[in-house]
This record gives sequence, C-alpha cells and structure tokens, in this order.
Amino acid sequence: MKKYKIEAFENLVSAFEDMPSIGKKTAIKMAYHLVMVDSFSAMKLAHAIEEGVNSIRRCKKCHNMSEDELCSICADEYRDHSKLCIVQSAKDIITIEDSGQYNGVYYIVTELKDLDEYHLRDMVKNVEEIIFAFPPSLATDTMILYIEDKLKDYNLIFTKIAQGVPTGVELDNVDVLSLSKALEDRVRV
Repeated sequence: MKKYKIEAFENLVSAFEDMPSIGKKTAIKMAYHLVMVDSFSAMKLAHAIEEGVNSIRRCKKCHNMSEDELCSICADEYRDHSKLCIVQSAKDIITIEDSGQYNGVYYIVTELKDLDEYHLRDMVKNVEEIIFAFPPSLATDTMILYIEDKLKDYNLIFTKIAQGVPTGVELDNVDVLSLSKALEDRVRV
C-alpha cells in the first residue's frame, strides 16, 4: 500500500520539528492550522521570520540581539554601567529584563571557546561588579572560575545569582518570581 504524503506539507512539518520543544504532533497541528485554517497568519509569520532574519544582528558591545550597531540596553545612558551581568544567551537577557530586578548592562558568553578575552577586558573598564547569571552546572562553574582568573587584576566584585534556579534548567524556563529572588539574593563568588 502506498503511503499518503503531501511533500509541501511534510516539509513544513519538518521545519517546525527542527524548532526547540516542538514534537511531531505539535508540528502537524501548527502546519495544518497555517495552511488549512488561517493562511493570513501563515503569511504574517513568514514575513515576521524574514524580517527578523534580515534585520536582527548581534550588538557590537555585548552580543545581545539588536537592530542597530548597539542594542538598546548598551545605548541606554540611564542603565547602571557599573554592573555587568554575564549570561549565556540573548534569551537570558529577555528573561532577566522581564523580572524587572536588574538595571545594569550585559555580556553574553555562550561557551569558553567563544570568549574574546580582549573584548571582555574592554567591557569591564568602568565596571565595579560582575554578576554571573548562569544556570548552575559544572560547565558554568568552570566558566565562572576561568573568567574570574582572567579578570583578577581588575578591582571587581564577583557575584552570581543565588540558588533557586534549578541545576540544568535554562533561564527562560524559570518563573519570573524565582529568577527575581535569585537576582536579589545573589552571592559573592
């Protein structure tokens, strides 16, 4: 018996399955809704994806998402530039900003191999405190120790967000109350 297949639909389902947290059933529901129920939303989504891919880039200073050379956080003169929060991704910045508990600036370090030490040293020239906002793990503890060692000649206070963020959980999966408390109760490293 020949298997029922519509190639364009299968390609759309496959594209959705490539996204984080989307399994086969959800991908089928989304694809079906967009092509059979609400084609206007499909075209709106396609346009938003194209616009995002073409206009969003990394901030030259902190590596956050931006439509300009500097993100709105780095360009904001009213932010507290004496506090630098080091995170693993731009998603973490969005999550922390949603908590409303932090008014400093950020720097993204995804992995140690991607760390530009000269750029980081330039970032900390007017900084008094570095806050590590990483999900707890052996890899992030190693990253914290490495960064501390590279910046040991600067007069900096090193802190990390308090426990309350479960080990192995990404920041965008932590509720805002827990994250707010973790930022508020950060500890010296």
